[in-house]
Amino acid sequence: MKMKLTCVAAALCCLSTAALAADVGGVEVTGYSRGGGVYSYNKDQQVKGGLTLGGDLQKYRLGNEGDYGVEVNIAKTFDVEGVKYKLDYMPTKWNSGNVGTEQAFVEMSGLSFAPEAKIWAGQRRLRIQDVHIVDHFLMDYGVNQGSGFTDLAVGGMKLGAALQTGDTFDSKMIAGTSANKLNLDLSEINTNPGGKARVLLTSVSTSGLKSSGGSGFTVSHNQSDFVVKGLTNSLFLQTSSGYANINGRFGAFYDTSGANPVAIYGKKTNRIADSINWQSGAFGGQAIVGYQTTKSDDPAVTYTIKDTSLGGRVSYAVSKNFKWLVEAGTTSRKFSDNQAAQRLNKLTIAPTLALSPDFWSRPELRFYVTKANWNQAASDANNGGTGEGAFGTNGRKSQTLAGVQYEVWW
Repeated sequence: MKMKLTCVAAALCCLSTAALAADVGGVEVTGYSRGGGVYSYNKDQQVKGGLTLGGDLQKYRLGNEGDYGVEVNIAKTFDVEGVKYKLDYMPTKWNSGNVGTEQAFVEMSGLSFAPEAKIWAGQRRLRIQDVHIVDHFLMDYGVNQGSGFTDLAVGGMKLGAALQTGDTFDSKMIAGTSANKLNLDLSEINTNPGGKARVLLTSVSTSGLKSSGGSGFTVSHNQSDFVVKGLTNSLFLQTSSGYANINGRFGAFYDTSGANPVAIYGKKTNRIADSINWQSGAFGGQAIVGYQTTKSDDPAVTYTIKDTSLGGRVSYAVSKNFKWLVEAGTTSRKFSDNQAAQRLNKLTIAPTLALSPDFWSRPELRFYVTKANWNQAASDANNGGTGEGAFGTNGRKSQTLAGVQYEVWW
């Protein structure tokens, strides 16, 4: 608890610093932070990491974050005879870990041969599109070292590309192994009135690992004023193989759960997901439905994992600075070899203080109560046989959390 309250104080200091620095010397300071205390929960269970079956779209985050931290992005742009270059650095601090480097890069734009393009080198976080209520970016280049460009005009569309290695500022690949990844990103593809498509291609080459390379393909479609005014819809069709993550990042190379990292196999993944967002007067919200299959390249693994997710978060503004948040989600994990299916249901109610009535208004200060329940298969799969997992000990198959949480971006 002391650690979490300290993090709140640190975040407030960062906000104050940001407000001052934004006006000094043209330095741009942006960032994100969340944290707070969990005051009531089943004492024989853990809350770290939040309750989830493990699927990409299965962690409904309201009152279920399981972590806390802060990231601050500091950027300075210089203009030399019409050519702009930017220096960018983002340190992060999450949970009890050390301060890390999320990104550190140099960017140039305004060049005579392609004035609209932005060319960069270093370690850059290029996140494309997420579904906020499950805390997951469905399209994302990742944060590895490399170089690339964005926003190059091509026939009324925009093209981006990045060539990255498997290394980051904070970690290097194990000696004797290596990986490179190429992303090609074509956006602003006009498809219909109010509709735009985007295509992300990923190609991975590797050496010294269990599997060989990998590839990925995503096509997304975003539609404004879908069915009714104020409703937007995002559809994702995705597939990947090997060490290409389905969202465009690198997949996992190693199992890091033990004392020493051990190389693991890649995997084949397919996904279809659809998300809606809306704001109509006092009512706002986001919802998602998703289905994903995953099959390891390991020849000893004969089954396919099938993950489903259905849920949403609704906000209702009682006044300018007070609103109710309600989030509900149901998830399942099934296996093709007739293992017992896992199920998890979660409901959160949170009276919330905010700066405006909009669903996306931040900062928010939430006073929440979360109730979750799961079946025996989920309990067995998530306690690791030690009785220390979030899903329960002593046959318990439910969890109640009560606490206070802030979330802010600036």
